Amino acid sequence: MAREKPSLQQPMFERIALIGLGLMGSSISLGVRKHKLAGHIAGHARSADTRAIVEELGLVDSVHACAAEAVKDADLVVLCAPVGVLGEITQSISGHLKNGSIVTDVGSVKASIIRDVAPHIPDGVHFIPGHPIAGTEQSGPRSGFADLFENRWCILTPQSDDPTAVEKLTAFWTALGSNVEVMDAEHHDLTLAITSHIPHLIAYNIVGTAADLETVTQSEVIKYSAGGFRDFTRIAASDPVMWRDVFLNNKDAVLEILGRFTEDLSALQRAIRWGDGKALFDLFERTREIRRQIIDAGQETPDPDFGRHKSDGD
Repeated sequence: MAREKPSLQQPMFERIALIGLGLMGSSISLGVRKHKLAGHIAGHARSADTRAIVEELGLVDSVHACAAEAVKDADLVVLCAPVGVLGEITQSISGHLKNGSIVTDVGSVKASIIRDVAPHIPDGVHFIPGHPIAGTEQSGPRSGFADLFENRWCILTPQSDDPTAVEKLTAFWTALGSNVEVMDAEHHDLTLAITSHIPHLIAYNIVGTAADLETVTQSEVIKYSAGGFRDFTRIAASDPVMWRDVFLNNKDAVLEILGRFTEDLSALQRAIRWGDGKALFDLFERTREIRRQIIDAGQETPDPDFGRHKSDGD
């Protein structure tokens, strides 16, 4: 049975502020508009070029060069900028946050964000870290779409916060189409290291390896790319600023999982070297079944043909 979204007679929030208007920020704005979740959407982008595109697209009701102006009187503030600058941004808006408001984020790591952001959250403001597990390899304000969060997981890692505020943020993400789960921040970071961060690292690395081979020029990599290479390396086109910050801010979990992956890869290498067909077949059969379970769970990311503007959107 399909999950029913909340029926809203009036906006859930009078004013929402989106700090960063790339893929995530623009998609949230479009989703909020679609489901009528806010009376006013304010957006912040540092880049004048990004602000011009946002105004051209009509993504928000007001766009601001100053983050402090954007968050003024906002009931919900969503930090959509790269992980590495969230502490600095929160410090700059701290004195302008509305009492009783909710501050959340969309970062792919949680422990480091709590470390950097929480000290700047004033008393009376609810900080509830969040991570909608959704996205494409596209970036910038032209890349957003309202249904990005449909049937995706959104993980919240509240720090003993007001349960009413957690319930309201849960209702917000549910209204955008997400399935919400509460999780410990460290457990989140370890889980995402294997399900998201390491796959991106491998994709970046294999593209670099292919391009560096002396016997295979970059043009040949492009010319002879088979479906497997194209599909596997699609995520290597993701925003380099965002992923640089992810790896620097989740290094302990990434290095732990990378060590395990390296051990498993060595075992696979030995199987190939010694012609152990049974070991190869058993692994491939087991992983094929896991892949089928991922598809059955509906966790493949939508990849519509949206604009390819590569601004970082902040």
